[in-house]
Amino acid sequence: MRNILNVLHALSLTMLGFSTVLLFPLAVSLYFEDGAHNAFLISLGISLGISAVLWKLTSSSKAELNARNGLLLVSLVWLVFPLIASLPFVIDASIEGYSLSFTHAYYEAMSGITTTGGSVLNNISALPPSVNIWRVTLIWVGGMGILVLAVAVMPLLGVGGYQIMRGEIPGPMKEEKLTPRIAGTAKALYTIYISISTLCVISYRLAGLSWFDAWCHAASTMALGGFSIYDDGFLHYDSPMVDAVACVFMVLAGISFATHYNVLRHRNLRYYITCPQTKVFVGIMVLGGLGVSAWLYFDGIYPSMLEALRFGMFNTISLATTTGFANADYLHWPVLLPVLMLMLGSFSSSAGSTGGGIKLIRVIVIFKQIGAELRKVLHPHAVCPVKLHRRIVPPAIISSIMVFVLVFVIMNVVLTGVMVVSGLDFTTASSAVFASLSNIGPGLGAVGPMSNYSGLSDFQIWVCTFAMLIGRLEFFTVLVLFTPGFWKK
Repeated sequence: MRNILNVLHALSLTMLGFSTVLLFPLAVSLYFEDGAHNAFLISLGISLGISAVLWKLTSSSKAELNARNGLLLVSLVWLVFPLIASLPFVIDASIEGYSLSFTHAYYEAMSGITTTGGSVLNNISALPPSVNIWRVTLIWVGGMGILVLAVAVMPLLGVGGYQIMRGEIPGPMKEEKLTPRIAGTAKALYTIYISISTLCVISYRLAGLSWFDAWCHAASTMALGGFSIYDDGFLHYDSPMVDAVACVFMVLAGISFATHYNVLRHRNLRYYITCPQTKVFVGIMVLGGLGVSAWLYFDGIYPSMLEALRFGMFNTISLATTTGFANADYLHWPVLLPVLMLMLGSFSSSAGSTGGGIKLIRVIVIFKQIGAELRKVLHPHAVCPVKLHRRIVPPAIISSIMVFVLVFVIMNVVLTGVMVVSGLDFTTASSAVFASLSNIGPGLGAVGPMSNYSGLSDFQIWVCTFAMLIGRLEFFTVLVLFTPGFWKK
């Protein structure tokens, strides 16, 4: 009981901090006089009130959390934050004409905080400006939260990718962190995240967007989230320059922020080259985009190679980085292309980035392990360790990676089966689950790039919401809570 109170006390503090984010859309609403200010004001009051009461009731429980309690806190945070974030959507009298059911509101909030980018809102451009600001701010804040998970929580799970990421960090920081304390690590990563986000806003502005549109799309771009303030996404702008800015910053956000940190700290670009993830990631973006573009051109989808490059590169990078932006309805392309782009989204992002999916470093280790097994077939007595950056990857981490990928596959199969049984066609069901687990956002069929998840039933929406949560928290953070051993002393 004492440990639970410690967790709840920490939760109350995080809730207090998150509640203050509501001040931003409140200020925007007052500035634009869009009529939504009451929604944010009431939501702020409810959130602060509950947080304060919880803090008061648990104020005598301030002990430092152990690893087990930390995992419980993370799951609670990712469940409670969407609850707070959904409040403005369900206060009927505040956002006239745009109030949602609790199911849809919670989905929209979860999609933002997990940086998935799927939506149940229609006619998005008609939303009050403050509501659109709130949606993209959730994604941007969610991206910052993912960086904290990368350095403070995921290494506790033993799921492979993040142990390798922290092991890549060179120099005197031998405690498997960028800086000696996690607070310092988070500060360093946040500084980089905020700095690149600022550059992204300026770049969008120079490309012709208003400051409002620039912030909204920069927030989604840097968090690899994919929320847009228009139903047709980047197709609304029809601007090669805007598309190019998005591609550059999606690639930057898909690279491990630990690598960005090392480049900036040592003022040496070689860390991009020596990082085992970055060179493969960039290669996938370039070759995948060129391959899709060539297919589009030679299949006659676009009359010029330049046009095919524009749409092929943008949509490939967008899906491969789990962003989910679209500047074309790629469901009208040859059927294998959107399937291929979705598959890239399941693994292409680097561990330590704001992207979702399996993470590239795990796939690299798996292929290296396959190579090692093939060498053992030829040389049965040979010792063939798997190495990354001249370091041996321990067998325990390789095993955990295999288990993680297996769980990813199993969850896809099980949840797709649940969606099909609930009445959804297979294409929509499988792609909705896959896109949710990988935090990509748009899928195929009825949840394609020019539509959304609003046509799904409440039950199907909750399945996707659950998939987004466990996918973003790397499965084990949530699933371990359902094991009896977790609750034993």
